Amino acid sequence: MVKATLIGSNITTNKQQSAGLSLIEKDQLLKEKLTSYRKTAVIEGAGTGAGGFFLGLADFPMLLSIKMKFLFEAAAIYGFDTRQYEERLFILHVFQLAFSSETKRKETFYILENWESEQEKLADMDWRVFQQEYRDYMDLVKLLQLVPGFGAIVGAYANHNLLDTLGETTMNAYRLRLLMTQPLDY
Repeated sequence: MVKATLIGSNITTNKQQSAGLSLIEKDQLLKEKLTSYRKTAVIEGAGTGAGGFFLGLADFPMLLSIKMKFLFEAAAIYGFDTRQYEERLFILHVFQLAFSSETKRKETFYILENWESEQEKLADMDWRVFQQEYRDYMDLVKLLQLVPGFGAIVGAYANHNLLDTLGETTMNAYRLRLLMTQPLDY
């Protein structure tokens, strides 16, 4: 599911969003995109939560698509080409940094902090670990979303917070990457 989302998000992402923008302008553009994606995620969470169990099953792939599309937009804003395999791996590591256990976050942060040297060691994601970390991070809150009616409130609130977490993590990951690789003009 993640691989299919990666392909779809790459195809639909506007690649020339931030040519000539300063870091502050890129950050502002990302915040505007985050606001839009957060609203979409809140509506999606409320809608699937209101429907109970069966509609709640649609939440996982829909929310995953929203998150991945946001990450591809972020990469484009900060000037990275998501057609390159290494960029898609970077995106997956940012996602994993946002939605993993503390131990996995530390490991992932090290990889992102040293991306220029670490990316050469990576052949692919460990999809099993990726899925388990994400599932374990989401378990309780998404389980409560399956309760009809009450699930709408839980779904909207959870998705809002999940997008905030992803937005903050993404912005900081790209800032770190730019600071490590390029002289910046503020």
